[in-house]
This record gives sequence, C-alpha cells and structure tokens, in this order.
Amino acid sequence: MNRSPVSRRNFLKAAGVAGAGLTVGACRNASALPAEATRAAMPPTPTPEPTPEPTLEPTPTLEPTAEPVAMAESEAVPTATPAPAPQGNAWEEMDRMHEEGVNIFLDGIDPTNGFWGTPLEYREEDGVKIFEVTCQEVDWEVEPGNTVAAMAYNGIVPGPEIRVTEGDTVRILVHNEMSQSTGVHWHGVIVPNNMDGVPYFTQPPIRPGETFVYEFTTRNAGSHMYHSHHNALEQVSRGLLGAFIIEPADKTNEPVVDADYVLIMNDVGIGLTLNGKSFPYTQPIMAKLGEKFRIRYMNEGVMIHPMHLHGLEQLVITKDGWPLPQPYYCDTVNVAPGERFDVIVEAHTPGAWAFHCHILSHAESAHGMFGMVTAVIVEE
Repeated sequence: MNRSPVSRRNFLKAAGVAGAGLTVGACRNASALPAEATRAAMPPTPTPEPTPEPTLEPTPTLEPTAEPVAMAESEAVPTATPAPAPQGNAWEEMDRMHEEGVNIFLDGIDPTNGFWGTPLEYREEDGVKIFEVTCQEVDWEVEPGNTVAAMAYNGIVPGPEIRVTEGDTVRILVHNEMSQSTGVHWHGVIVPNNMDGVPYFTQPPIRPGETFVYEFTTRNAGSHMYHSHHNALEQVSRGLLGAFIIEPADKTNEPVVDADYVLIMNDVGIGLTLNGKSFPYTQPIMAKLGEKFRIRYMNEGVMIHPMHLHGLEQLVITKDGWPLPQPYYCDTVNVAPGERFDVIVEAHTPGAWAFHCHILSHAESAHGMFGMVTAVIVEE
C-alpha cells in the first residue's frame, strides 16, 4: 500500500517526539546521577601522612641485596583505585552516531522505492499464467558505500514477488545467466516431484546459458518462498530468494487489512538485511491510527531472528502458510531459517515504534543501530 512521502519534521510532529530527547538531556544534573557514579567522579579524600622526624642529612638510598619477597595477597597493602579519567567525550560521540543513523532513516522515508516488494508481471496464455525469472550476478548496494557481489532474480534482492491465486496454473521460465549452475525450489508450495527444483533429486541443474521450465497448479494457499537449491549456502545468502504468495480462492476467512507487507530476513552473504537492505536504509511500515496491517515474515538466512515490535502487539495467524487453530498474541516472533509467519497488527497507538531482530548483535552497537532494524510509524 503506497503512501505519500513524509518529511522528518512532519513525522516528528505526528509522532509527538520532537525535541523530547533534547529536553531530557538538558534536564540532567549531578543530583540525578547514581550515588556510585557521583562518588567515582569525586577525588578521594586524602589521608594525612605522618609528620617525619627532622633530619640534618638526607637519608641515603640503600641498594637491595636480594630479590624482594612477594607478600601474600592477604598481607598486601590496599591501594586506592582512582576514578577513570574521562575519555574525551566518548559518550557524546556515541550519541551523535546513534542520532545520525535515526535521522538518515527518517529523512529517507520513501514508500515508492520498492523496499516493500516488486510484483513480478506475467502474461496469460490458454489459462496459464506465465512468469519469467532470470538468474544474474550483480552488484547490490546494501547501503550507500557498501556494495556486495550478489546473485539476483531479475536484478533485485529479494527477487520480484510472485503472487497468484489458489488453483492457478503457472509456468515459470527460469533463465540462467550466471557463471554457475542453479535450480529453483518452491519452498512450502505443494508441487509434483519433478517440479521441486532440487538438482539431481528431481531435475538436472540449470547450467549457465540454459533455461528450465517449471509448471504446476497451485494447491495450498499461504506465504511461501522461492530460492536456489543448488550451492544454496552461497546462492541464497547472496540473494537468490523471493516471496511466492498464493492467495486463497475462498477469502471468507481471510483477515481484512489495510496493507500487506512481506519482510524477508537474510544474514550472511549480503549481510544482516531486511528485504535486501541494512538500517538506516530500510523503510518503515506507515499506518494511520486504527488501521490494521499484515506482515509476512520469511527467514531466508541461516540464523534465527526473533522479530520484536515495540508498542504494538502481533497476532500470529499462520505458520508456514498454514492457518493456526488458535492464533496468539506476542510482541516477539521467533523466525527460524525456512520458517514463515503471518501476523496482524492493529495501529492503536501513535508514534514511531522500533521494530528489529532482538539478537542485539544483529541490530545495535556503540556506533548506532544497524542491520535488521526498521520501524512502524503510526500517524494520527
């Protein structure tokens, strides 16, 4: 669902956070510091030294005649540990980097830039929907200044979104323009064995310069994926992945939502990314107060990713494309490699809500937030 771009100023006004951080920072004073920090900042009270006896001549220094004997730890004379000296303004530099990242993210809000998916167009012949996918080796910009050698479907990471309806017959022509063989697996989709896309199990590999034709009738609705199943650790991690969504023919039991988002996680090859990008160059989910939206999580990486949404609960309704007999609420959805979860979120509270993988080494450091981070922005 496309929305018009918003300026950072308008966002801050809508979210009600303009100037909040500055106000808090300006109000801090020494009395607000913990007692331990206050004591550490104060120099220790000096202990008076005993007055030496007056002497007429300076006492000569004697050379030791033997190696000094080390005292036992219990006999050692305690010494005062001085408070650590301030390392310049390290905390100010850390804050600056954190703020800079968030500002880049907010200033870069653009719902039209393709982050939330590019649909794959098709043509129809005799009732068959025909798609074409080309495997290519490309340079992919994860973030400005960080371009990686990627493998891509139709030149983008993730590959274009294939979305069809349950009962459709689809024909997918896969052209291989890479320097190595490949194959395409329809992850979660029920297909005939010879269409499963695993070289030497179900088909020959698609060699460089060749085309392979997959054709099947979709049987099971849900959120699925397509990706390489040949040298998969390299090929998938470098970008040969995409969403394959089958809408149910009968939508009676489908939730009614205002927007539908696919969020694909990856972690090696092109790095810690959401939909092929790393924070602060990801895009937020934008919602109006009271709207409901659907998120389709897909983990194409090799690590688990507990996706945590601040401020708004998630109603988990499906796993791996199958409806749950008992949906449940949570704030963190733990998505293992290969898993898919669909959740419904109601935008009931305005503001900018952080949304990230809760393995913190995937999301935040002293240099600021990075990697698998985005936000949900609820406007009044």
